[in-house]
Amino acid sequence: MRENDGRKLGRKTLEELRIRTVRRILEEEVRPDEAAETLGLARSTVYGWLTAYRTGGWDALKERKAPGAVPKLSVEQQRALFKLVAGRDPRQLEFDFALWTRERVRELIRREFGVKMHVTAVGRLLRRLGLTPQRPLWRAWQQDPARVERWKREEFPALKAEAKKAGASIWFADEAGIRSDFHAGTTWAPAGQTPVVKTTGRRASVNMISAVTGKGALRFMVVEGGVNAGVFLTFVRRLVADTDRPVFLVMDNHSIHRSKQLRQFAEQSEGRLRLFYLPPYSPELNPDEWVWKNVKHDRIATAGLDDHNDLKGKALSALHRLQKLPDVVQGFFHAPDLTYINS
Repeated sequence: MRENDGRKLGRKTLEELRIRTVRRILEEEVRPDEAAETLGLARSTVYGWLTAYRTGGWDALKERKAPGAVPKLSVEQQRALFKLVAGRDPRQLEFDFALWTRERVRELIRREFGVKMHVTAVGRLLRRLGLTPQRPLWRAWQQDPARVERWKREEFPALKAEAKKAGASIWFADEAGIRSDFHAGTTWAPAGQTPVVKTTGRRASVNMISAVTGKGALRFMVVEGGVNAGVFLTFVRRLVADTDRPVFLVMDNHSIHRSKQLRQFAEQSEGRLRLFYLPPYSPELNPDEWVWKNVKHDRIATAGLDDHNDLKGKALSALHRLQKLPDVVQGFFHAPDLTYINS
């Protein structure tokens, strides 16, 4: 391509060039073929400018805004698409998947409107409609929304009032396991070159129990082996002994939380321990879930692990670190599903 190639020029510069060139030709300062040669343009381009001028005057040579891509869906169809994607689970529309992707929205558009679109165009359309790809929150289908609402509006406020009257602390407890082959997260690497992180091929696991309060307190216990009713009772005994106020303990409905030993201990505690249970299948109502997210996903999952002792050590380190950050623990209680606790 020549150095004086007019095709390299910007739109506004080309407008000025068209007008100036046509004016010079009209004033017989230069012939059309000479102008084309000088500017590095095809003769047909310059003659086209002259034709445009003769049919439309100087305005015909002025720059016009390039037209955008013509939408394949009408405004009404775009509104309907937004309602379908934003307001429906794909399974409600008789699809066999639960998440919307660009490919699946393309299939929806073809099925509902008879329009074929490239997946890239579908992505642009979704963004234009104000939709973005997001990580969803999963809910068990067995969850009873009315029961959850009753917990938030009636049962927990009553629990708070009782705790205040008794001078008790409200603790939320849970347990979780973690394995050495649990990995999550991403790392930076050259495009197209998947990075390899070496780790041990031997599997190791530990279990963790913890409890948190809205004031940022955290208590925990790391266990080798399974967590049964006896192990959980040991944790609760330690929690009660370590707390100078009565303990109102909120948990899910796991069988170890309803064991006979635990209930007997609560009954014999002379008011030092009372047990409360979240609605079934509602882990999002328990702020202690965020402890495990912090430890498992943000700490352990991105670490290189050598063996069982290394896994246990890193779990303890992560929990000790979190215990020293009450502001972070308090922040767990501000998650969208947990605002009921502080309201």
